[in-house]
Amino acid sequence: MPRSTDLTAADIQGVWAIVPTPSNADVDDLDAANTVDLDEAARAVDALIAAGVDGILSLGTFGECATLTWPEKRAFMATLADAARGRVPVFGGTTTLNTRDTIAQTRELAGLGISGTMLGLPMWVRCDEQNALRFYADVAAACPEIAICLYANPQAFKFDYPTSFWSAVSHIPQVVSAKYLSMARMGQDLEAVGGRIRLLPNEVEYRQAAQRFPEQATSFWSSAAVTGPATVLQLRDAVAAARRSGDWHAAEAIDRAIRDAEAGFFPNGDFAEFSKYNIALEKGRMDAAGWMRAGPTRAPYRDTPADYLAAAGRSGRAWAALHTRYQAEREAERQAERQAGAQAGPQPHPQAAI
Repeated sequence: MPRSTDLTAADIQGVWAIVPTPSNADVDDLDAANTVDLDEAARAVDALIAAGVDGILSLGTFGECATLTWPEKRAFMATLADAARGRVPVFGGTTTLNTRDTIAQTRELAGLGISGTMLGLPMWVRCDEQNALRFYADVAAACPEIAICLYANPQAFKFDYPTSFWSAVSHIPQVVSAKYLSMARMGQDLEAVGGRIRLLPNEVEYRQAAQRFPEQATSFWSSAAVTGPATVLQLRDAVAAARRSGDWHAAEAIDRAIRDAEAGFFPNGDFAEFSKYNIALEKGRMDAAGWMRAGPTRAPYRDTPADYLAAAGRSGRAWAALHTRYQAEREAERQAERQAGAQAGPQPHPQAAI
């Protein structure tokens, strides 16, 4: 199969922030032609990259890929690329109901300055394994210049992603990463992909994955990055330090703080129930944190139980407090490094002593 994209699994490292598609004041107008707050999207992406995230993912479930028009998606992705200015890879999203529309959209990404697509299966009829593999192979063959982050969500796409699927899809060169949710099977799935795909757990599972699979689990996706990125950046750096030193205490402490902030976010601890209201709960948490204006959800996914939204708000405020805490810690660490460098003074050139 041809390949012209430069990205490989080895390039997928660190924190990949998933951004929502922020809504503007027209979001409730069913005749509106553009419901996307492009200024807020640009501000958030620029701030995430300036803070230190390693990549951007977009247009998945809470990115509202299913409720945006193609002109809205195209304008949004162009905005992300312009805001990123080539500093980190930016993946858009081209999940549709069929292969032809997905290919048509994916072919436009390079012209927009987008590196790849976070791509799920068509959402209507449940795919069997053969058709799932054929879908990714067809898109990759038609769009060899675009990398693919395989969006592996069993609830959204009605597919179980067996290990045999991972083994086969890993031989499609453009599939370089996957938004991954199956910690129970991660060991066997990592063995199946053989380093050809970077399987990304989320921020809640990253420390555990990195400690169990230190050579393979070197990156993660984060929806909470837009509640304030300092927490997930501190997690990334603490895990990297633990790999070098063998001391996981700092990483485990951040992991516990993250899990505390997540408490109650999943209604009754049930992922299937959460998936019914994923968009509203994620955006509600983001808005409660106050770092980014995600805004209301788009039709038809607009009504959500009030107690679920209240719990999402509590989680968002807890994440905001963590961001404040870890941002202060990170600044103190940078200040200490600057002071140490100043005290050391300029170092003589090696030839000065000759």
